[in-house]
Amino acid sequence: MKTTDFFKLSNGVSVPAIGFGTWQIPPGDITYNSVKEALKAGYRHIDTAQAYGNEASVGQAIRDSGIDRSEIFVTSKLPAEIKSYFRAGRHAEFTMKKIGLDYIDLYLIHAPWPWTEIGADYTKENIEVWKAMEEFYESGKTRSIGISNFNVKDIDAILDNCRIKPMVNQIKLHIGHPKEEIVNHCVKNDIIVEGYSPLATGKLLKNGEVAKIAGKYGKSVAQLSIRYVLEKGALPLPKSTHPEYIRQNLDVDFEISTEDMQHLDSLK
Repeated sequence: MKTTDFFKLSNGVSVPAIGFGTWQIPPGDITYNSVKEALKAGYRHIDTAQAYGNEASVGQAIRDSGIDRSEIFVTSKLPAEIKSYFRAGRHAEFTMKKIGLDYIDLYLIHAPWPWTEIGADYTKENIEVWKAMEEFYESGKTRSIGISNFNVKDIDAILDNCRIKPMVNQIKLHIGHPKEEIVNHCVKNDIIVEGYSPLATGKLLKNGEVAKIAGKYGKSVAQLSIRYVLEKGALPLPKSTHPEYIRQNLDVDFEISTEDMQHLDSLK
């Protein structure tokens, strides 16, 4: 994948086509060094969240990189348990203070429900929170806004009650977990899909079928898995703390054949 490739959001903002994920990377030196290494390797899209606890380390690495701020796309997220207009606004400000940047490029509602209540109905609260997201966008402190882990029903609740449509939906998307109904609904509504955990949090590395197909292309399982997300029309967010793998995960400038994509789609 070329570092010049981008997705374009509905508001015209361009997003580098592969992001560097920082979920489960501890704050401090590990996050700082990983992000610095990613930027050195050519990533220009860094994904964090208030819930990860590493926003400050991400921001510091970006500031110390020597790369012009305008060249780096930075995402953060409102914690999933924040479900009121007032608290959403306050937590957006907390993120800005932690990350230490004049603006971020994308701000997401991390989930439609608190993590302790997965699947619970927070429709009314999400509509209220979205109003705070719209105001944060209009303040200029973020260049775009969106959602994460939202299913079709959750998406429609926002679309039916918003002034500004979500520009992104970040969901778990990988081989064996294509989430076609959500992806198709997002495409229909001009919402870019980002796919986190493209390696299924490492589970795909042990999959012999995936390894066999990767071998046909002279690529690693990780590279094939990242390319698969791109072939599905989504933006992958691979994560690593190892410099070699950080570089490899960006080297996915190849195409998976239709036949192989169909086979990968059939895997469970």
